Amino acid sequence: MNWKWIKNLLNRLSFWLLLGLIFVYLVFPFYWAIISSLKTEAELIQTPATFWPHHPVLDNYIAIFRNERFVQGIVNSAIVATSTTLLCLAIGTFGAFALGKLRFRGQTPSLYLILAMTMFPQIAVLSGLYAVIRNLNLHPLPSMILSYMLFTLPFTVWVLTSFFKGLPDEIMQSAQVDGATPFQTFYLILLPLTAPALVTTGLMAFIAAWNEYLFALTFTIISPESRTVPVAIASFTGEIAHQEPFGELMAASVVVTVPLILLVLVFQQRIVAGLTAGAVKG
Repeated sequence: MNWKWIKNLLNRLSFWLLLGLIFVYLVFPFYWAIISSLKTEAELIQTPATFWPHHPVLDNYIAIFRNERFVQGIVNSAIVATSTTLLCLAIGTFGAFALGKLRFRGQTPSLYLILAMTMFPQIAVLSGLYAVIRNLNLHPLPSMILSYMLFTLPFTVWVLTSFFKGLPDEIMQSAQVDGATPFQTFYLILLPLTAPALVTTGLMAFIAAWNEYLFALTFTIISPESRTVPVAIASFTGEIAHQEPFGELMAASVVVTVPLILLVLVFQQRIVAGLTAGAVKG
């Protein structure tokens, strides 16, 4: 009996079984949200639960797009998340270039100070930040953008710094020999080389801003029209008192998740390149 062949077979079976369990664990919640969004209210509350709707309907999707608060929430989330991402990348690339390629006193402490800023939990800075925003009398949308940057900007700078450090110094030296200024070297030569890193960090910043709930809830308490989509979904109510519109909640969850999936699919090659850049040096 070939025990080595049996051992290899068991190892392969164990690997695929583990991979299958992880896949189900990750995908099942999204699958359940999709099928729940296609069920009628009567089918949602029946027991035992069904793993596929008997009569799929789109009533829940029609209902959420007729909900002005939800549609406005999507628009507000798109504005806030996009603005946060662009500002983080615009500012973060300059900081990462300085920390990764230039030499100045206090460089290492500055880098660790930036990293330390990401360690504070949101609730720890919420009250003080809310007081500052109120005193400045800012609109909720720019307030959320500035607040989200407290956490996304340090992360962006920290990640991009490692990518700039991974670029050969000979590139800068060659550009300087050709008469390029530091800004020209950064903008025309180094920045295009970090495109995969920009896409990766930008997507992470966008997802963080798109899904953020605590600051959005706090800053829009007195301005419901400025609510982002997570807050808008949380405020869903049924037609009857104390009724939970589970079908509409699931449909809304699917709708707000689809843009993130599309972004990942569109930029998947850039994301992989960004995540693996610097892993192998030739």
